[in-house]
Amino acid sequence: MKILQLNTWTGRIKGALARFFENGDFDVVCLQEAVWGSNKLLDNFSVTVDQIKELGKFNHDFRSANWGLRISDFKMEQGNAILTREKIVEEKTEIVHGEYQELKNLEDIEKQGYTIQIVRLENGLNIVNHHGFWRPSPVGDEVTVKVMKKVAEIVRGLEGPIVMCGDLNITHDSLAMRELDFLRDLTAESKIRTTLSGLKFDGEVACDHVLVSPETEVKNFRVLDDLVSDHKGLVLEI
Repeated sequence: MKILQLNTWTGRIKGALARFFENGDFDVVCLQEAVWGSNKLLDNFSVTVDQIKELGKFNHDFRSANWGLRISDFKMEQGNAILTREKIVEEKTEIVHGEYQELKNLEDIEKQGYTIQIVRLENGLNIVNHHGFWRPSPVGDEVTVKVMKKVAEIVRGLEGPIVMCGDLNITHDSLAMRELDFLRDLTAESKIRTTLSGLKFDGEVACDHVLVSPETEVKNFRVLDDLVSDHKGLVLEI
């Protein structure tokens, strides 16, 4: 099974991102900063979850909005999404910080909620998807630790093998990451220096992570060079 982790940056690198999924061969994808909406106008500016589902030939999807925006008859939402070719038998969303907001303008985006998604696939695998609480420092702060403690409590309660993906907005040496030490952090184990593509931020920050439970057999893990977002994609094969 091949699993992709990617912050899509609201799908703004439209052509490259669309070709990436059209030519890809992923069984499961975990997306952050993904967008969707009822108005087709959005398709002109972003690669939406609906487009990714069609291009990547995914049969099932689960979406968890962090915020929405409505202007006249235009409505869009942004959040996390899990798309899979394997049937989903259970799905769950919990807000671990803030709350869902329907924004009046994008200047209010800091008021968004932060969700954690969990799906159990028909084969028994738990897929966890989370966009971490952002702070200017890549090691976060005391609030980051508090939020990650909530995340860890939810993940610890799962039965069976776990793959957790996300732009967690912190590096492995953050105190907040110690809450997840019951999982293997493949980003850290592989000594990945950065998961940023350089389109938005300079410097080396490995803030995107794929973590697995100890019983999960990892066949391959790598960082992709495809320029489709301000983040790089991570691919796990189990």
